[in-house]
Amino acid sequence: MPIALLPDRAVVAVSGPDATAFLQGILTCNVETLPEGEARLGALLTPQGKIQFDFLLSRDGGDGFRLDVAAERVPDLLKRLGLYRLRAKVTVAADPTLGVAAAWDGSETAADTVRVRDGRLPALGERLYFSQGAFSADATEEDYHAHRIGLGVPEGGRDFALSDAFPHEALMDQLGGVDFKKGCYVGQEVVSRMQHRGTARTRILPIVYRDGPAPAPGTEVTAGARSLGTTGSAAGHRGLATIRLDRLGDALAADEPVRAGGTVAAVGKPDFATFAFPTDTAAAG
Repeated sequence: MPIALLPDRAVVAVSGPDATAFLQGILTCNVETLPEGEARLGALLTPQGKIQFDFLLSRDGGDGFRLDVAAERVPDLLKRLGLYRLRAKVTVAADPTLGVAAAWDGSETAADTVRVRDGRLPALGERLYFSQGAFSADATEEDYHAHRIGLGVPEGGRDFALSDAFPHEALMDQLGGVDFKKGCYVGQEVVSRMQHRGTARTRILPIVYRDGPAPAPGTEVTAGARSLGTTGSAAGHRGLATIRLDRLGDALAADEPVRAGGTVAAVGKPDFATFAFPTDTAAAG
């Protein structure tokens, strides 16, 4: 029943009578349908449809929301939200009083901790928000990332470069982070076109390193003379990698081994994913 502190995460609070409409008009996820008790994946995109910020969005019990985001991205996120705020009746501010943790497999915590289910996958468990200070944790940040990686769930800044990846590439369409039926938001036209035309050739996929340790993030993944993509974060012999599906299919058809930094690897498809995969024989084990 592990609980892990996530000191690399922070909370940005968005509140006020226009908070729902404000966020609904700029984020990829559906803010209006977000229920209490859920942390929903979402993103703020560039006008070209690439992910500037990814986060988990949850209601704060009043008229506002929590954005659970990488701590190092908070100043830039505040600046960007401020540019979109215009005359909306909203307040946007960092909340340094709250810490962030993750719990999975039914962990128990103090009664004054806010617990919300992680809307990406049931197996990810819950996000916990608590007053900064003493907090009981029996797992490490590395344990949480090993759990996340094992499930095939990517994270911005670790598995893909922000401002460089489309939501489909980061599996946001598979993890509830994009609503294709809501109205317009920043970058919506590009994302909608990729969805309807099926043009997402690149995906972040699980990768297992067979005969050596995981290479550093950003290592090229190859098969023969083909460049398939680059590695992301890893835990032990398991990791994630950004892979061109068409090139992976060609490599598998030619029976060429996949390598990352000289290490033989197997690339698979996350259990939760519904997109087409080159062959069923590429499953990572």
